Amino acid sequence: MQRHLSEPSLSQPPEYRETPGLILTNPLLFPPSRAESSRIVFTAYGHFDAVRMMSSTNDEDPFLQVQQDVLNQMANARPLFASYLRIRSLSTDANSPELASARSDLESALSSLADDLADLVASVRAVESEPSQFGLSPHEVTRRKRLVQEVGGEIDDMHDELAKKVDAGDLPDPNAFAIDGDAEDNYAEFEQQQQMEMMHEQDQHLDGVFQTVGNLRRQADDMGRELEEQREMLEEVDTVADRVGGRLATGVQKLQYVMRQNEDRYSSCCIAVLIFVLILLLILLLIL
Repeated sequence: MQRHLSEPSLSQPPEYRETPGLILTNPLLFPPSRAESSRIVFTAYGHFDAVRMMSSTNDEDPFLQVQQDVLNQMANARPLFASYLRIRSLSTDANSPELASARSDLESALSSLADDLADLVASVRAVESEPSQFGLSPHEVTRRKRLVQEVGGEIDDMHDELAKKVDAGDLPDPNAFAIDGDAEDNYAEFEQQQQMEMMHEQDQHLDGVFQTVGNLRRQADDMGRELEEQREMLEEVDTVADRVGGRLATGVQKLQYVMRQNEDRYSSCCIAVLIFVLILLLILLLIL
């Protein structure tokens, strides 16, 4: 569908002089809800000047609407282009149904893109001379020109690829890749040699693992012998400790017996001495 993309004039004052031309409401440039309050003046220079009779200044820019449509169509065309290139690279027949279908889909997408791109180009050309008249900054105009150039360049690249033909004569003969008997024997010998080398490397790795396991086993044997020797030493120490403990217990018993014997003798002597002293004191008292 052809779109009218001339930019709305946002810089024109509320009171203006209409140039002779056609006055109409255009729902394509403005939302349907606001079409009744908008008047489109087709000037003598072939441009559209939009005069809004409402206080809001946030109306949608038609260029941005078409720009979004173009970007969406490009996003859909890129997978079609990649699919076409893939099928063309694998196809040996220029008239194959798969290639024809992919080509048709891509051409249809590019045709729609070309129409919308033409609208964008016309819009940019209409505002690039006096962007301030349409309320646009030079930076925005530059951005729109760059967008149009990039999209146009990508579309041209796709058209160039479509212009190329599949030449079956350029493809190598499949029989050229056939392997003769000598080559097959050489290949089998090469495979056998590779397998022998791999087996030799695996044997070397296994020998290394075996040596490592042997070293670990010897270390484990040494540790076992050391632990056995330490166990025997601990048993000897335990035996000696038991013997010394028995002797100490016997000595303690003897000391206790001697202490009891000495304790009884000393107490008897003390009692006898005390009795003698008492008798002596009684005699002295009687004499005196």
